Amino acid sequence: MRIRRAKSEPVSRRWLCVPRTHHAWTAGFFLGLCFFFVAGASAQRTQLRPGWNKFSPQEDINLGKRAATDAEKQLALCNAPKVDAYLTQIGMRLAQKLPTSGVQYPFEFHCVNDKAINAFALPGGFVFVNRGAIEAADNEAQLAGVMAHELSHVALRHGTNQATKAMLAETGLGIFGAVFGDTTGGALLTQLGSFTAGGVLLRYSRTAESQADVMGTQVLYDTGYDPRAMAQFFEKLEAETKGKNPPEFFSDHPNPEHRVGRVDEEVEKLGGAPPAARRDSAEFEAVKREVLALPVVKKPVPAAPGAAAAPALPSRNFSEYQASSYTLKYPDNWKRYPDSNGGGVSFAPEGGVVDDGSGHSALAYGLIIGVMLAKGDPHDGDAVNSATQQVIHDLQKSNPSMKITRQGERLRLNGLPGLSTYLSNASPAGGQETDWVVTVLRPEGLVYFVCVAPQSAYDSYDKTFSSILDSVRFTK
Repeated sequence: MRIRRAKSEPVSRRWLCVPRTHHAWTAGFFLGLCFFFVAGASAQRTQLRPGWNKFSPQEDINLGKRAATDAEKQLALCNAPKVDAYLTQIGMRLAQKLPTSGVQYPFEFHCVNDKAINAFALPGGFVFVNRGAIEAADNEAQLAGVMAHELSHVALRHGTNQATKAMLAETGLGIFGAVFGDTTGGALLTQLGSFTAGGVLLRYSRTAESQADVMGTQVLYDTGYDPRAMAQFFEKLEAETKGKNPPEFFSDHPNPEHRVGRVDEEVEKLGGAPPAARRDSAEFEAVKREVLALPVVKKPVPAAPGAAAAPALPSRNFSEYQASSYTLKYPDNWKRYPDSNGGGVSFAPEGGVVDDGSGHSALAYGLIIGVMLAKGDPHDGDAVNSATQQVIHDLQKSNPSMKITRQGERLRLNGLPGLSTYLSNASPAGGQETDWVVTVLRPEGLVYFVCVAPQSAYDSYDKTFSSILDSVRFTK
């Protein structure tokens, strides 16, 4: 099951960032990353700078290094020294023109044996390029455009900026320092440093994607490549996939509006392609032939129903969690995962977060908590019911097989009236799952709790879910 927010409501997603977020953020001061336009001649480039960030550049490096080590264990690398050396050669050429504000990142470049057209960069400069991106590129300039885009995420520090926003939105300004501690804390570094394809360090907004396009275009120009190559690569992908599933690159990199036009606009600001712009090389053609000759590594097939190993049962000992408007207790052998979209949090046992078969992490066992913007009298049953139906509708949008198995029944949570609704859905662990949704209307909106477990194991979790909900105390 996936939980995604509605267009106008801050509903947290099922994909845990254990990163693609598309939403605006507000918090007393501006956290986003902005474009700064400078009036002047057409050759005046767009000025870009990183957004506010609780992490230091050295912590970017530490996080990226941990995640890269984890990624190398999880991904099928090409293990082709010539290909990695070639990617490193291009990458370092681009990195020399990257505006890093004096930070010396330990750049690394790796080829991944995956025919999906994609690439990603972890904080600190650890770049992974799928063989599919090399095969899809018509020339070296297009490949360099993909890499320049990823390197721009590093320079603009999008990964840790996104983590900052997610943590701040979850906890509120008042206890932000308590969560991070004075130096961010080893536990948080470990949590964020674990690699997952859809993790918080890789889930960028459309604004961040557009910024990486613009800076990548500038880096291409400064390096002597034809800066039009980036837009040409995007156009090629869009043309080849009309009527088909979008390429993985667009899935993992939210497609900004007018993407090609924005890149072309920046090329004009730069004064057009430089004289004798570099487009291709004999080295690219040789490396592409080598990549095409590599054996294909098939992605693992999702486990058959019931095949996923079950996690340890919930502990009888509990830890306390405090959010900005409530507290609760959860089993001390469960981990806490902040939602990268902000406003929510999830708790799951070790092994409770699994791959959903598309390279993203999904909750199979545990609890998801979120807040949806909603107004009304908390004691008005119709208002609670209407808001609850909207949450369930949003869940069903991203979970086509989800069905209501028991309509909403009245209950009380910490003295407030609420609704209890049961649903069934396909479980990422195989088979079917039970989703118990409990909702309460509060001044901040509809607070919803989604208790999740496979149907075959739900009885073993039911008492734990009830104990967690019984422990909820609203603080405002």
